[in-house]
Formats: sequence, structure tokens, C-alpha cells
Amino acid sequence: MKVVIAGGSGQVGQILSRYFAAGGHEVVILTRRPRRMECARAVQWDGEGGGTWTREIDGCDILIGLAGRSVNCRYTPENRHLIKASRVNSVRVLGGAIQRVSSPPRLWLQASTATIYAHTYGAAHTETCGTIGGSEPDAADTWNFSIDVATAWEEALRGVGSLPNTRTVLLRSAMTMSPDAGGVFDTFLRLVRLGLGGTIGDGRQFVSWIHEKDFVRAVEWLIGNSEFTGIVNLAAPTPIPNAQFMRILRQAWGMPAGLPASGFILEFGAWLMQTETELVLKSRRVVPERLLQGGFSFSFPEWEGAAEDLCQQIKDRAIP
Repeated sequence: MKVVIAGGSGQVGQILSRYFAAGGHEVVILTRRPRRMECARAVQWDGEGGGTWTREIDGCDILIGLAGRSVNCRYTPENRHLIKASRVNSVRVLGGAIQRVSSPPRLWLQASTATIYAHTYGAAHTETCGTIGGSEPDAADTWNFSIDVATAWEEALRGVGSLPNTRTVLLRSAMTMSPDAGGVFDTFLRLVRLGLGGTIGDGRQFVSWIHEKDFVRAVEWLIGNSEFTGIVNLAAPTPIPNAQFMRILRQAWGMPAGLPASGFILEFGAWLMQTETELVLKSRRVVPERLLQGGFSFSFPEWEGAAEDLCQQIKDRAIP
């Protein structure tokens, strides 16, 4: 296959690039800053308008849309604009390209986020019974901003219009855990290694996650199951409270204890790391109902096995 990944220079894009390239497929990355890549060919695009990059769409088999400014930052007015506009505009230009080319892709997998669901300690959100957020308990409005972004992202896809020759799937993804430097797992593990990997906040908030191997396997599974369209939750079937999540990660690394973070310490730490506390305090309890009902089998359904595997990969890399 020829797989085009728009905005594929980030962590998730690189995970997918390695996977498809290892399977013998041609991988093209659409990126604002092209560079030499080991597993893919990089092509310039700005995510806002047309250009020669549209030639890559014409005749490709799979288009994966991942473009969007990282949310791992402070939500200043400028960053808020960039986060939202980069997602909405990229979806619009990809949809326009599909409509114009003579041989459109047979499948468009467009990223969204599990953050679109409401903060909850109660029943888990599924594709059919999930509650979209919008009235989150946050005076600074950062939680509601994230939901506004996710909603606008998905509305942009619905606003593209008819794509009669292209199947579309919307991926509401949880945090993808991989051993790559700079990723979300690396951030959690760095806290553990520094002795700071205790409970975050009150520890009751649920963490939804997915191991990188299950993420790419689920993507491949969706490619092969042509009846699947619309919204699909990409998350492990067992979200767990933060206190348990961090305790299991400490055990997997071999760290007996970790200082908790709450209140002023948590806010100061977020400011120091130039991020927002919403990323770790919002309770994300999401389960992949459609994948499970469709027969998809997770290699890492439980956090214990996933954390042990990821930690072992990092330890193995450190051995000369």
C-alpha cells in the first residue's frame, strides 16, 4: 500500500511510519518541516492550503490525518488559536484534496481525541453511550477549551461533505504509550525516575491509555474491516484511577515510592514544564466498545502488562 500521513512527524506518526514501513508499504509524511526520515519520505505542506503535496493523495491507498499543534503547552491565547486552527484547517484541506484528485484514497483515518468525552468518575464512555463534555469543573476553562477543540476538529470532518469513494473513520484516541523519548510515557516515567511519580491530584481521576503495539494493530485492523466507518475509540479496555496507574508504573520500573503532587505543587510543576494540569487531572474513562464487539483482541488489555513491557524496552535499550 501507499500510506500518506498528514502531520506524521510527531510521536504517533513515527510509530505508524515504522510499522507500515516494516510491513513493506510506502510511507509518505506531509510535514511543515521536511527532513530525512528513516522509514518514510517527507513532503512539504502547510496544513492550510493546496500545493504539490496533493499529488501524494492522488492514488494513495490510505490517508491518515494527524496534523495539529501539540496540546502539551500553556494555553495562552496564541497557543489556543494555533491548537484549534491547525486541526480544523488541516482536515478541511485534506477533505478538499480528496474531492479534487482523480483517484482518491479508499480510506481516510482522521485523528480525534478521547478528551472530547466529559470528565467522569462514573460509567465509562463508549462510542454509543459516551457523553460529550462541555461543562467541565474548571475555573480557568482549560478543560472546556480542550473539548471545544475536539468538537471543532470532528465538525470539520463532518463539514467536508460527500466522499463517495473514500471510507472515513474518526479515531478518538487515548494516550498512546511508547518508549520513545519525548512521548507521554517518557514524561510519566521521568517523574517516576526522579522520585516524583506519586499520586497526581486526588488520584481518583481515570487514565485512559493504549499501548503502541495495540494502537498500530487496531489501525491495521480497521483498514482490513471495510464495514467500519464513523467514530472508533482507540483505548485499552481497562482505564484505571491515577493512583493505581502511577503505583503500577513505579513497580514496573522498580521504584518503591514517589512523592505525590497536588495543589500548588502541581500547578507550579505544570508552569515549570510549560503544560496544563488538565492533561493529568481530567478523569478520562473511555472504553473501545466497537473494537471489542468487532472481535479485536488487545495484546495489552491491562496496564500492568503494558507498563512492564514498556519499561523493559527502555531498560534493554540502555544495555550496551
